[in-house]
Amino acid sequence: MSDESSIRARLARRFDPVELRAIKRLWVRHSIAEDARDIDGLLATLAPDCVYELVPTGQRWDGHDGARAFYTELFAAFPDNRFALSDIVVGPQGVFEAARLTGTNLGPWAGAPASGLPVSLEVLILFPWDPVTQRFRGERIWFDRGAIEG
Repeated sequence: MSDESSIRARLARRFDPVELRAIKRLWVRHSIAEDARDIDGLLATLAPDCVYELVPTGQRWDGHDGARAFYTELFAAFPDNRFALSDIVVGPQGVFEAARLTGTNLGPWAGAPASGLPVSLEVLILFPWDPVTQRFRGERIWFDRGAIEG
């Protein structure tokens, strides 16, 4: 399927209030698991073939093993991380959020070495919805790469 036909198919998805509530509930479960650093809880919200992608760096992690590696690296890089949500959209295509990631950079992340410094990073995250598995297909994450490279 071409990107254009894929976009058209996603735009054509109908707004089902029951499905939208399920998407929102799953995103809440995902957020609670992330705050608790519960990787197994995070994986339970993801389709088996999920993909994690840091768009600015081109880094990509595939499947549950990849998601586990992504979160292991994230939690090691920012052991005190916090996400402060500033905006969110829930639709039949998934969830899109804007948040501020804060924490102390104690390990490598996004291709940048640990700095030992506090980081405050605005992130945009898309959680694509998979209507077949009723789980997220992963995350596509955007941020200002210069904000972590110093």
